[in-house]
Amino acid sequence: MALLKAARVADVPTLDVVAPGLVVETADAAASIAAAAAAAGQQQQRRFSVIGHRGKGMNALASADRRLQEVRENTVRSFNDAARFPVDFVEFDVQVTKDGCPIIFHDDFINTEEDGKISRKRVTDLQLEDFLHYGPQNEQGKIGKLLLRKMKDGRMLNWNVQSEDALCTLQEAFEKVNPRLGFNVELKFDDYIEYQDKELTRILQAILKVIFEYAKDRPILFSSFQPDAAQLMRKLQSKYPVYFLTNGGTEIYTDVRRNSLEEAIKLCLGSGLEGIVSEARGIFRHPAAIPKIKESNLSLLTYGTLNNVPEAVYMQHLMGVNGVIVDLVPEITEAVSELIALPEPGPEVENLSNNQAAKGPATPNFSQREISFLLRLIPELVQ
Repeated sequence: MALLKAARVADVPTLDVVAPGLVVETADAAASIAAAAAAAGQQQQRRFSVIGHRGKGMNALASADRRLQEVRENTVRSFNDAARFPVDFVEFDVQVTKDGCPIIFHDDFINTEEDGKISRKRVTDLQLEDFLHYGPQNEQGKIGKLLLRKMKDGRMLNWNVQSEDALCTLQEAFEKVNPRLGFNVELKFDDYIEYQDKELTRILQAILKVIFEYAKDRPILFSSFQPDAAQLMRKLQSKYPVYFLTNGGTEIYTDVRRNSLEEAIKLCLGSGLEGIVSEARGIFRHPAAIPKIKESNLSLLTYGTLNNVPEAVYMQHLMGVNGVIVDLVPEITEAVSELIALPEPGPEVENLSNNQAAKGPATPNFSQREISFLLRLIPELVQ
């Protein structure tokens, strides 16, 4: 896994050289980004939100960056650690156990070692009691099952981090996490399973039961890569906004609704969804989509490794993006406070939880530094 770090663009070598043969395309893309920022600048000032990815950041066990192994992701400790910084929401992944309990865990499968052999079980096939037996245990003297994590290259690594915490349920998060922190609840489904409406309804209703009972005044927004789940969640409730997650065309799926920002806009408008969460590279590669998203009265968030580069975050602010989901919470919140003059938040984060704030930033003034950054950034993105 690539090394992630918050750094000024000058410290990112791959962004310092304009690739041969891409000068024309680079100029066109930079012009498109500038145009998107100018269009966004016609809107009034709005709050720019920073959201902690899986809490204070995901665990990248193969990375040399120790910051990505500080605290166990998707745990109460990770959420409360993120709450010490000026983030509006934490994002986390919710699945439902076989016995109907919403739990917080990212991967589709949970891995351990038993009798010298790797044991691999689907998370949603586990009973709640079995799920909670994995990993660190908060109860004194209790030892949980060893947790392993499978890398994209097939390796199995011990899932060890510097600050441990037990796996948790959605209910526990509501009960134990700082109440001022909003929750971006990602409705997590396996890309390789075709879900029927009855099964989706069972899962979403189990999640809604906990939220309606425990959310109180906490800001909530739902998001999902699963188009049918996002649409169904909107049908099942109208209190909280639903966002559609997309790779923005950076990856291709059999479901065409997942393959472009244009399809994401179409899905949102056809289903009454409030916003889009796109991979940041998708936004930089297709900046002309931003005015369309804004004209459609949709909010726009982004995620991805580019959101660990402050200048990339700053340019998204200028382009009209409403917020970024980040791994390096301390570094990016500090950079945002330096680069962007944030208005004081109201009693609620209105632009996300209630979808009532304006969709664009103040009129941008592009400096030579910003244009120079664009010219270095675009070749990396268009490859």
